[in-house]
Order: sequence, then C-alpha cells, then structure tokens
Amino acid sequence: MSVTDDLLARRFTEHRAHLLGVAYRLTGTLADAEDAVQEAWLRLSGLDPAARAEIRELRGWLTTVVSRIALDRLRSAAAQRERYVGPWLPEPVVTPLPGQPGEDPLDAVVRDDGVRLAALVVLDRLTPEQRVAFVLHDAFGLPFAEIAEVLGCEVATARQYASRARRAVADADPPSRQSLRDQRAVVEEFIAAVNAGDVPAVVRLLHPDVAVVGDGGGKAKTALRPLHGADKVARFLLGLVRKYGVVPHLAGRPVLVNGDIGLALPGTPGDGEHPPLTSRVTAFTVRDGRIAAIYDIANPDKLTRVRF
Repeated sequence: MSVTDDLLARRFTEHRAHLLGVAYRLTGTLADAEDAVQEAWLRLSGLDPAARAEIRELRGWLTTVVSRIALDRLRSAAAQRERYVGPWLPEPVVTPLPGQPGEDPLDAVVRDDGVRLAALVVLDRLTPEQRVAFVLHDAFGLPFAEIAEVLGCEVATARQYASRARRAVADADPPSRQSLRDQRAVVEEFIAAVNAGDVPAVVRLLHPDVAVVGDGGGKAKTALRPLHGADKVARFLLGLVRKYGVVPHLAGRPVLVNGDIGLALPGTPGDGEHPPLTSRVTAFTVRDGRIAAIYDIANPDKLTRVRF
C-alpha cells in the first residue's frame, strides 16, 4: 500500500463507526451493514487520484455511497420478507454490560437512541424510500438534495418520503431509552416475579400495552405471533414456567442488546421433565417503570455473532 493509500485507509477508518451506524440503522442487519461499509471502501480505494481529489467532504461522500448500497439491500429484502416465517426482528447487536471486559467495537453504534430495537422495529414498517429519507435527514442531517440523489428522485419527493415516515414514527410512539439503572431494576424485579409465579406482581410490572414479539424464522421455537396486553402476556410467560421450569426468554446472562438491557441464553439439552431450549437473545423495552415490549430473537442466522 502506498503512502497515499495508507493515508486514505486511515481517513476511512475514522468514519467507519459512523458508516456502520448509518448502514445498520437503514438495513437492520449487521451483515448487510458491514458489507455496505466494505463496498464503500472498495469504491473509494478504486478511484484514481483525480477522482479522489474531487471529493470535497469524505464523510458525506461515504455516507451517500453506503446509503445507496443499503437502499438496494432494503429493496431486495422487501421481497424476501414476504416469505419469512413469523415476525421479523432486526439482528441484535449484543455487547457487554458497562464495566465488563471485552467491549465490542460496535458499542459506539448502539449508544445511538435510534438503534434500540423498539425504534428499529418501527423503521421496519416504512418503505425503503421512506426509511432512507427519514434516517438520513432526521438522524444524520443530510440535506434533501443529497437524499434525493441517493433515492434517484426529485427533492420534493424526498421531502415527502421523510414527512410520511416522520408521521408513522410519531404515531407508533416508540418509547425513549431509559437509564440502564432504571431498566435493570425493572427487569430484575420482573424476572423474579415471573419465576416465582407471582401473577399480580407480573401484571403490575407489565405495561397495559405490552407486546411480546418472537423471531424464530421458522428455525427455532418462539411466539409464532405477537402477543399484546398485560393479561395475555402474563399467562403466556407463566405457561412457559410450567412447561420449561424457567421462562426461556428470562433465564440468560445479562447483556446489552442494542444498548438496552437484555439477556443472552445459551441452548440447553433439556431433561426428562423439560424440553430442550435453543439459544436466543431477549431484549426489553421499559416505559414508565414497566415492561413495554419483550423481543425474543431465536433465529440462529441472527445469532452467529453472539458469544453465549
């Protein structure tokens, strides 16, 4: 690598975390995000010196390239989702709790409030064009002229995409991220109540509009359809206690899942009384001091990066 190429690589590395954050927020999968960032590097490094000199602002240029690649992935994924078995959830980014060794390089990405699972689930309901326009403008401040270039449309159309997405996100009203201390206190109390079979305490700790969403992709057992409401979710969880001896969603090692409190549960072989359990990652969303959502990700294809 020449001195010029080495300098270019160092400059690219300075923006890598930002680019991963953009691509992951757009696609919801780490593999697609990393592929988009790698492709952006290949395109940059493949430019001749004259073309490189024309790049006025490297971060903006790279963001545009990554966004175009991510848009292509989103459009392809839309057709694949139609064949997906059960609900689809983003690939989780699992990192250690604060103070634990082995922090993941993606830790900087998940500090962003917009990559928590509750927010990404809402983004997944948007069209690819709406998602790109909304994320690039509202999260990263790109001008609509540049967004229109990414989308291949008029500036006014890009504004409309972002506006419609903004209304959809506001209507969905995803909870804002609570402090980790508050999250952990609620989750620990909730797990204790469920495993003790304390029905009144379980219901009290569940938000009235709580939802349980499982993603097994047809390859692992979890809730086949989303469950809504405190009473229904409480009955579901307490039924799992009777079946498994513990709640599979609630028996793991505490971790951060997209920056929020969650659990990583390794698979178990089962015994004469209880069936086996597959590995899974479970994330919680806390609103007003109660559990507002439980996301159970059991599809093994989305857990290849998780160290159980």
